[in-house]
Parts: sequence; C-alpha cells; structure tokens
Amino acid sequence: RINTKPASLKQEVHPGDVVTTGTDGSCVIVISEHVFLIHEDSEVEFYREYFEAETGSALSGLITLAAGAMLSVFGKTNTAITTPVASIGIRGTACYVKAESERTYACVCYGRGELSGTEDGLKLETVTTTNHDSPRYIYPPSAPRRIDKAPVIDHTNAELRMLEALVNREPPFGEEDGAY
Repeated sequence: RINTKPASLKQEVHPGDVVTTGTDGSCVIVISEHVFLIHEDSEVEFYREYFEAETGSALSGLITLAAGAMLSVFGKTNTAITTPVASIGIRGTACYVKAESERTYACVCYGRGELSGTEDGLKLETVTTTNHDSPRYIYPPSAPRRIDKAPVIDHTNAELRMLEALVNREPPFGEEDGAY
C-alpha cells in the first residue's frame, strides 16, 4: 500500500509517501539514485519536508522505518533512517535495517554509517565497512547495553547486486566476496 491505498506495479513513490507491506508482501522502490527493498510486515515513511533535490546533487532526507525491515542502497546522500530505537546516518552506502519492538538491527553492508539512539540522540558508533563487517543490535536507553555486535541476518550480497543494478551501479565488493 502507498498512503493506505493499494499499490500497483510501476506506481511512483514520492517523498512524503508512506509505504506498507502485508504478511506476504514486499516491494522494491527506486527514488532518484536510491533503491529500497521493503520486506513483509513493514511500514516506511519518506518524509517530504526533509528531502531536497538541488541541481546536480542526489536526494537526501529522513526515512522512518516504523516496523519491519528494509535493505537499501544509496547514491551520494546525507540521509538518516530512523526506527523507534535507533537512527542510522547514511553517507552514500548500503544498509539493512530491521525494527523490532525491543531493539533495532543495523548492518552497514558497505560504506559509512553513524549509529545513534533515537530517544536521546546519543552517538553510539560510526562504522566504515566493505562487506557486512560491523552489523549491530541497538537498544533503547533503558537497556543494560546500548549496542552489541550482531551476525549478518536476512539479507544477501545477491540482493545488493540486484538493487544496485536498478540504478546502473555495482557494489564495491567482488563476485567472490562472501555468500551473505
């Protein structure tokens, strides 16, 4: 669904839209140089007031993942993905984010990301990765630990290659790099 209405194949998604998927649903969205694979039972809002398209620059903005999971690849950008627990500042990279009630899973698949708490804005870690080097679980301020190492889950290099191909790019890792 887009803005609570049933979506159709090749329907345009614009900054300001809310995309939701059902139990058996998923979708791929291309906005400018960015591509999003939204998994089942997800709700994603692309905030209109934070997106800017300047001449010769890529779209930047704020994306809220209220529920579910999303794999994203970005062109040159200054974008943040927020969940109820965490904020992931994206600097032209790829990431997989999964919003759970008690924590957020974040894998900066390649590139640079700044991991912070949503409630308090506390900067927890900046990661620079080449191939799923630093996946993390991020917890709310009330948890005994705010951030922990995590395994690579629920996303693959094949999916990243497919998303990058939609905007005529290739990921920075080679075919031989990992079976993720």
